[in-house]
Amino acid sequence: MGQWSRLETAGFQIPVQDFEAALQTALDSVSVRRYLFFNSAIFHFFMAPVVYVVVWCGVYSTLHLYLSIYLSSFWILCLSVSLVAIIITSAIILILNHSNKQININTDIRLIQVNERLTKHNLLVGVADWVHHCTGILQLFCVYWDLSPCLAALTDTLEGMSFARRELQSKLHKNMSHLSLVTEVTPLDPEARSANEEGSEEERPLLVENEERARSTTTNQREETKLTKDYSLVPHHSLSAQATARQLLLTYSATYVRLLVSERLPRSSQCPLHSRRTHCNTASLCLCQYVHRGVLR
Repeated sequence: MGQWSRLETAGFQIPVQDFEAALQTALDSVSVRRYLFFNSAIFHFFMAPVVYVVVWCGVYSTLHLYLSIYLSSFWILCLSVSLVAIIITSAIILILNHSNKQININTDIRLIQVNERLTKHNLLVGVADWVHHCTGILQLFCVYWDLSPCLAALTDTLEGMSFARRELQSKLHKNMSHLSLVTEVTPLDPEARSANEEGSEEERPLLVENEERARSTTTNQREETKLTKDYSLVPHHSLSAQATARQLLLTYSATYVRLLVSERLPRSSQCPLHSRRTHCNTASLCLCQYVHRGVLR
């Protein structure tokens, strides 16, 4: 990747497993690439006129079928259809634009583990795109970020809310219950498991019909078996305030980077922590303020 070589030129000594390998695991798959294309700004740019034409034809055929008796002028019908099509198309574009300002489960969530590694090097990454001169630009952005000030500020905020722990957990579940991290789980090797089963007859599984048949499973068949497990991103109530703050900051780190570089962060005047000094000199909100606004409010 070009970003890794640029970081090395800038003086960052980042191991391959913390950057390039982690990014390939998170984003280098066919499903993610397909999603990035269909969710890109350039696709939405060309999709808008197509949606307008489809809506116009649908509304025109409907009105012409049921209201042709009441509409004496053809131009009045076309004007009404055009107005309705513009309203519907604008609503669809606004909905897509609003959804792009929220946390993205398909990309931002995948980058949590990458940012967890990169915080040791004071870096955060995010994926952002926009349309420039009718050309879609999709890039991976690396932002130099010291997480310590935001971690301390958010920890103090959570400690101040500790007296209402049940209300805090209710807010976290309300705003984060739909977020989950899907990871692959390596299936248990029957050959390795048999060594433990031979020690005690009582510890053996009760539903094994043919143990010898299970042991004869080939290595290729075991590799083809892929298991996935969903991990909820809602911080557990038993975590300390600092651990909860760190998990929240990492969860929304990629989203914050994406909104930061595309200049789509919300205004600080609408943030509950607007009276505090931001930890970012180039934006109205820092990461901890963004988390407070979106999760703890």
